Amino acid sequence: MTQVSERSTTLSSASAAERGRAAALTAAFLRGALAAGLGLGSLAVLVIAAWISSPYSDSGAGGALHIAAALWLLAHGAELVRPDTLSGVPAPIGVVPLLVVALPVWLVYRSSRDALEPDAGRPQLTALGGLCTVAGGYLLVGAAVVVYARGGPLTTDTLGTALRLPVVPVLSAAAGVWVASGRPLRPLLDRLPGLRSPDAGDAEGAGAAVAAGRRRRAVVVMRSATAGAAVLLGGGLVLVVGSLIWHADAAQESFLQLAAAWSGRVAVLLLSLALLPNAAVWGASYALGPGFALGTSATVTPLAVTGPAALPPFPLLAAVPAEGPGMAVTWAAGAVPLLTGLTIAWFTVRVAAPPYAERDEAWSARETALATALAGAGCAVLTAALAALAGGPLGTARLVEFGPVWWLTGVAALAWTVGIGVPAALLVRAWRLRERRATDEQGEADEVGDVTEAGKTDEVSETKEVDEVNEVNEVNEVNDGSGTDSADPATAKRPWWRRLPWRRGEAAAEKDAPVESANEDVPPTLDGTEPAEAPYDFLPVDDWHDRDTQEARWAAIKQASGGLMTDFPPAPPTPEPESGPQPEPKLATTPKPKPKPEPEAPTKPEPEAKAAD
Repeated sequence: MTQVSERSTTLSSASAAERGRAAALTAAFLRGALAAGLGLGSLAVLVIAAWISSPYSDSGAGGALHIAAALWLLAHGAELVRPDTLSGVPAPIGVVPLLVVALPVWLVYRSSRDALEPDAGRPQLTALGGLCTVAGGYLLVGAAVVVYARGGPLTTDTLGTALRLPVVPVLSAAAGVWVASGRPLRPLLDRLPGLRSPDAGDAEGAGAAVAAGRRRRAVVVMRSATAGAAVLLGGGLVLVVGSLIWHADAAQESFLQLAAAWSGRVAVLLLSLALLPNAAVWGASYALGPGFALGTSATVTPLAVTGPAALPPFPLLAAVPAEGPGMAVTWAAGAVPLLTGLTIAWFTVRVAAPPYAERDEAWSARETALATALAGAGCAVLTAALAALAGGPLGTARLVEFGPVWWLTGVAALAWTVGIGVPAALLVRAWRLRERRATDEQGEADEVGDVTEAGKTDEVSETKEVDEVNEVNEVNEVNDGSGTDSADPATAKRPWWRRLPWRRGEAAAEKDAPVESANEDVPPTLDGTEPAEAPYDFLPVDDWHDRDTQEARWAAIKQASGGLMTDFPPAPPTPEPESGPQPEPKLATTPKPKPKPEPEAPTKPEPEAKAAD
């Protein structure tokens, strides 16, 4: 009975987990379908509003919805065909408004990212499961839109649309899943040569450091490539806006010629805004050199505009320069790719050789050049992809080719970014390392100067000490009245307190006594010789409380204090002896030489009475 109950519990928990997983997959599928519906509904609202406000509508609400469906497919890269033309030949429309593409890309990205977030009571989906379910729900709605748009005024090629439609939702869903998974770079690095992860046999610490360094370099390369592409597109947009301002009269005339009612003008304005990113890509290709095509017989470059351009009346096309050779203003467009290369170099060097880092932390010249070249290649790939999306046919005959040639634009972007970015990165790196080297040398010079000043200070202090000792010796000699002891080498080596006047007797006794080496316990020097004198000496303890000794110590302390000490207190007066003067006790000192008698001056003879006295 227990086994049956345990088995039933296990089966119920397994079934609950399966139901939770099925519910999570269903929710992700519905997220994808909802993203497709929101994008389609946004375009339908704009088209229906334009249809309602139009005073001369050629079709009903069904035609407006068919046009909205066709525009939604055009935003996914499908090529539309307009069968009703004046010549009777169906005209293709392949120029995809990039601003319209941004809407479905953002919706699918958000749906796939939110599908991987953990929900209460439901298991979390895997990355592959979230990608497949979100993209599957989106493509299901897309298939229904393809079928619906076949009977409208703008039709599509079913096979070509089936091949192009999955590109946008799959790539957008993959980006959302990658971000939701924490932006892992290891699978990408393992597929690139030279950036593979270390083998399992490597040390754990070394492998982690190598992986971290490679990941950091990959991030720097992607960031630099993205910054370069952004600067290039921004420069192209500046060129377009500047040319529109320069040709403002022609742009206004074409704008008024396309629509007379305000509803039509609003529609033309919205279409111009939707094509503004395309115009920025065209301006970037123009600045790079290859330019763009305005039909099969006209090419627009900074150097010249060759051939007659097939220009339909449209405000953005009014910014195209006139036919003929280029001028200094058009040649100045080369500043845009120049600035792009410098931007890639700056974003690379700011990590490869930061200004406040140690020299050992800077990348080598080879690593810096390689990272800059890879960033330039990434910028070229992004530019070529955008150029391929920004162009396309606008009709038949001369309008079959319209926009930049993607591979020429990519090659030109690679040449500009690598040719300018790599030398600029190496120069900036060398300049920063030169500044750092000069700073290091200045720091070393300052340290040497400090050491030299400290040595000079020590020498000066030692000199002052020697001078003070010599002054004390001179004072002692003056007080003693003779310089015989100072002439003795053994006495000269004695400390100054051993050469005081009241120590002269002891010095004489020591001179007569057998000399005992004071260096018996001192180890010999490196050359094996005995040291010249003992490293230290002791003050004698006898006569320590003698008044003369105290007075001498007090005088030494007063001299060391700079005169802050008071004089030694005078001795109390001693009573005078009753008898005549007694001879002073003689100290055990060496006999002093008697001074020579000075010659007496001749004196006058004194009276005899005084002589008798």
